[in-house]
Amino acid sequence: MKPVIGISGSILINKGNAFSGYRRSYVNQDYVEAVLRAGAIPFIIPFNEDLEATREMVEKVDGIILSGGHDVNPYYYGEDPMLKIGELFPERDVFDMELYKTAIELKKPIFGICRGYQIINVINGGTLYQDLSYADFVKIKHDQVDNPTQATHFVELEEGTFLKNILGEKYKVNSFHHQILKDVAPGFKVVAKSSDGVIESIEKITEDSFVIGVQWHPEMLSASNEKSQAIFNAFVKKVIECKK
Repeated sequence: MKPVIGISGSILINKGNAFSGYRRSYVNQDYVEAVLRAGAIPFIIPFNEDLEATREMVEKVDGIILSGGHDVNPYYYGEDPMLKIGELFPERDVFDMELYKTAIELKKPIFGICRGYQIINVINGGTLYQDLSYADFVKIKHDQVDNPTQATHFVELEEGTFLKNILGEKYKVNSFHHQILKDVAPGFKVVAKSSDGVIESIEKITEDSFVIGVQWHPEMLSASNEKSQAIFNAFVKKVIECKK
């Protein structure tokens, strides 16, 4: 049996047509295709506010991908919203936190991407810069705005980390974010940084947990970039190991 990978979903609200205001459950197709190429079964976990149902859905999958989306509510790291914070979705914060906590309890591997990476840090006691402009060391462009399949800046990876074995010492990534990690959550290791010092990846790999997160969007690069797809391949391989 192929492993089943749960992908956290969100809500898309239609605007400007006959169904304006209509709410749709969705996740970007890139996540689905990257999981399929890795030899696993993608299972979109739809956003909902029934925590018991959410827990049961996590029980039925073998690993979790926390996908991208809205800014994390700064309430969860002890701050008021600042002027340049983006759109919030507080109900999804609760949903994603339940996904994470249940997966940890059940010892299921977790892979966070962009928002998913940031909320992993926040759940575990870390903090964020609410906008790039609030971090005076940022020197390069971290929101390339357009063309999701184009890599625009490099990250350098730390020795002895999960992703270093896949991507090598230096890897070029795409970049679509206006927030970054400030304080790294206790127990997590910094995996990658950009040339200006922005933390681009963290991990916590122990006997009881496997959690990795990246700030960029490897799912968008995975169809045309072997190393980006290799991240999903390696994650699925880890999921299979944890099932045994």
